[in-house]
Amino acid sequence: MKTLFNLKKLTLTFLFTMGALSVHSQSASLSYIMDMVHNNPGEPLYESMYDRPDVLKSMGYNGKCYFLFDSPTLAINWDDFDKDILPPGTPDREWVDKKAARLHGLFNDCKRNGVDVYAMSDLILLPKRLVSKYGIEKTFGNPQDTLVQRILRYQLNAFFKQFPQMDGIVVRIGETYLEDAPFHVGHIQKKDNADQCIIPLMNLLREEVCVKLNKKVIFRTWWAFDTDAKKYQYISDQVEPHPNLVIAIKHCEGDFHRGNPFSKVLGLGRHQQLVEVQCAREYEGKGAYPNYIARGVIEGFEEDRAKKEEGKYWCIRDIYNTGKLVGMWTWTRGGGWEGPYPKNELWCDLNAWVMAQWARSPQQPEEKIFHDYATKRLKLSRKDAARFRELALLSEKATLRGMRSAAFPNDVFAMWVRDEYITFPALPKNKEKVLTLLAEKDTAVTYWERIVELSEQISIPDALLDETMKVTCRYGKQMYRIYRALFHLAAIRQGLTEEDKTVYLAEYDDAWRCLEQLADEKPAYCPSLYSKTLIRRTWSEVADKAVNGMR
Repeated sequence: MKTLFNLKKLTLTFLFTMGALSVHSQSASLSYIMDMVHNNPGEPLYESMYDRPDVLKSMGYNGKCYFLFDSPTLAINWDDFDKDILPPGTPDREWVDKKAARLHGLFNDCKRNGVDVYAMSDLILLPKRLVSKYGIEKTFGNPQDTLVQRILRYQLNAFFKQFPQMDGIVVRIGETYLEDAPFHVGHIQKKDNADQCIIPLMNLLREEVCVKLNKKVIFRTWWAFDTDAKKYQYISDQVEPHPNLVIAIKHCEGDFHRGNPFSKVLGLGRHQQLVEVQCAREYEGKGAYPNYIARGVIEGFEEDRAKKEEGKYWCIRDIYNTGKLVGMWTWTRGGGWEGPYPKNELWCDLNAWVMAQWARSPQQPEEKIFHDYATKRLKLSRKDAARFRELALLSEKATLRGMRSAAFPNDVFAMWVRDEYITFPALPKNKEKVLTLLAEKDTAVTYWERIVELSEQISIPDALLDETMKVTCRYGKQMYRIYRALFHLAAIRQGLTEEDKTVYLAEYDDAWRCLEQLADEKPAYCPSLYSKTLIRRTWSEVADKAVNGMR
């Protein structure tokens, strides 16, 4: 299990009273201010302060969404449907009962703290015995199948009957994870087909949950109808709105990458909308170093400025002003797989706190909320708060330029870095574009040099947080030196620049040495290091192997 922080010490550091920290609620506050810790599938659970409902409440949240493998869909018994599905005394029934007991404890803790309870749930996900007994191996993923619909209706009713603490269900159809569900199978047919999957499933959920049970359904668009405006509008037209039905949409198209455009479906249709925001970005360090995204999400990222100039929506403040935005869903931790693993949640906390406080009072400018975080939560002096602001904004600029591109984001493969894995970047053939990309990587390192300089000037009263800030800024600088070296080496290998490769081979090696030294000298503060020899769940070649081939 990854140890992420000293819980007792951070509780004293971070858990403040609402009166001291929170912006007073206003009538325009979003209805849903929800957080989720997205544990890595198949791994030990994160140890995170955001799993504590009292911490979430103190930050301004009113709801907690539990991760896929803490969904009641995995913990209900099927006795009232068919006693042979999970017979008492069998390994699968014991697993389900143990899961149910754990979930009741978690959900009851939320209720004691006045926090609403939701769970992200993959549909369609069923016990293996059920699928086998009824011979529906080829059909159980079809939401139009009559038997499957009967099973789903039972499952949804049991979800809320057996777990009355639940305020709603968050539905995902874009992917199905089974790493921590040994006795279940999952599948959805034609997940992106409006008429054969999305609309019938959404209507079934609306009827069974929203209407009959008066519970909430938050239906995710991810990997199903999140990037096609015409399809989204069509689905919205075919499903009657309901006060308990909300559609969840990531703030940017595709996955959480800088350079991906602001969502074109936010603001469309007849339904209430909730925006998804990842606070420890899985492609951009996972909280291992500063990566401030809250300003850009709220007020607009520079890569979306053209949308603003065209009169289009380009930030969630625009969506709030339409009246359709009713919720904010942050992922304080996780998304993706494996590491890197931060030892402290400082940078996740900055993004999460600003997003939650904005959702409580969306009229406020992001800059004021940030200042409150710096001076009230971190207790910085006014001068240090200004430095911390500069540091955060530089991290926003550096991330775009160092990992993608401000000028040509579509010419850099977004997943060349994923989780803790680094591939050798593939560059466009256009030499002028490549020269611009290289200049941006140089600029990003310059920004990181300034970030490190600022971190040394700032003094956070809490010694743990102060050292965390300083160490992680140094960590970030070395990572972006590695990225710069890789881009220059890729350009040299492709014959697009006549630079001396030894300069960048030396920088690559020196940056790795600095990281390894940092990990040795500051083990309590330094995040886990990126993998040097492996890549997973992405494409191209291992960066280190390509570099060694150029020696």
